[in-house]
Amino acid sequence: MEINLLALEKLSTAELEDFINECIKTDFSRLVQLLYRIDVSEQKLKTILQANLNEDAGKLIAAVIVERLAATKKARESFSDRNAKIENSGNNNTENNNTAFNSDDEGAERL
Repeated sequence: MEINLLALEKLSTAELEDFINECIKTDFSRLVQLLYRIDVSEQKLKTILQANLNEDAGKLIAAVIVERLAATKKARESFSDRNAKIENSGNNNTENNNTAFNSDDEGAERL
């Protein structure tokens, strides 16, 4: 099953768990690469897996992935909001600078 990050975000929890369990069985290196791309903490994942030895690894890993994707999405939104505020602030400063420049020109013409 080929999957990209956008498609991964659209999977239900059950589908994600199935995908992870399939990767564990057939292509573990692919799972490791995916976890790396998502930037899942290796230490955090090891701790969770070791603390829950009798749990389904796919379910545990899916929970960590969902948590990480949510944090990434929140960070993107925050960054996007910050950029919008900066752009709006920059537009206001440009308008103020243009107004100040125009008044200086008018003053210079009066002299």
